[in-house]
Amino acid sequence: MIHSLAQIDSSAEIDDDVSIGPYTVIGPRVKIKSGTKIEGNAFVHKNTEIGKNNLIYPFASIGGDPQDLKYDGEETYLEIGDENEIREGSTINRGTVQESGKTIIGNNNLLMAYTHVAHDCVLEDDIVMTNNAGVAGVVSVGKGARLSGFTLVHQFCNIGSYSFSALGTIITKDVPAYVRVSGNPAIPRGLNTVGIQRQGISKEASEALKESYKILYLRKNKLSDAKKEIISKFKNIKEMQLFIDSITHSDRSIVR
Repeated sequence: MIHSLAQIDSSAEIDDDVSIGPYTVIGPRVKIKSGTKIEGNAFVHKNTEIGKNNLIYPFASIGGDPQDLKYDGEETYLEIGDENEIREGSTINRGTVQESGKTIIGNNNLLMAYTHVAHDCVLEDDIVMTNNAGVAGVVSVGKGARLSGFTLVHQFCNIGSYSFSALGTIITKDVPAYVRVSGNPAIPRGLNTVGIQRQGISKEASEALKESYKILYLRKNKLSDAKKEIISKFKNIKEMQLFIDSITHSDRSIVR
């Protein structure tokens, strides 16, 4: 299962049924769990844990040093969950000691060719990053989000669950859950109705999301007033919690 032309550091811990192709390099203190396949010419640098049944394509660079001028060789980490697909030329960096020290990728994510995940990012589950999308340092991306090709996300932004960015979007503020954005800089373009439908949420919650979008974006309310009104009206609808959290727990403010 490990090609004779692969280079494996002696400290790496690799389960028996892991597949590693020719000319792939596995660096020190790397752990790779069962069912994962790493094709040829990939590079897993160091201090990286990769879960089960992942598929990593050629020329992916996994667990490289953070691209941060403050980085000075400290021991930092990358953690990747299960069932992820990481395509050709993608790059995922480890964390920095100035932040959490760890970059985290969840489960069942698709990172298409030439995507980039910078230091200390947290990607939850079921996310799709289309070709050449990139997230800067300390970005969080919620479950089910879709970042279309050439989407770029500024450092410290939060991308809400089941949100959607169109082709070439430049995101410099937080994107609330379920909201669709496009442009440079990104502006709201409505709800991600496809994502909402796929979740099969209740009619009550669906109507609450539509009304919340109107309160937040279409009625020219002050942001603080809009938040208060949405919380007052919909805090008791369980399925609204993702949306409410995404507009209230924001350090950079939200796209408006």
